[in-house]
Amino acid sequence: MAKGTLFLTLLLVASCASDSGIINSGENEYFIAKQAATGFPGTGGIKDDALEEATNFCQAQSQRLNIIQLDENEGPYVLGKYPRVELTFSCI
Repeated sequence: MAKGTLFLTLLLVASCASDSGIINSGENEYFIAKQAATGFPGTGGIKDDALEEATNFCQAQSQRLNIIQLDENEGPYVLGKYPRVELTFSCI
């Protein structure tokens, strides 16, 4: 019973994280947003993930990443305001 409760709790927490994927937001302009499932990790890990995903996307086109704007929300991370990163970029 305890294992089932733990599994359900972990499943619910994990389902709160969000990832927009790469969205085309204009001519050679892209957007990606990532949000953590809790307020504990801060924005460092999700920022690295967003930058890596954008870099891989550009490299797949034999281009390099050009960061247009990188926004991180600031704490405190309470009441559903979890760490979030929004990256607008192009490939050059």
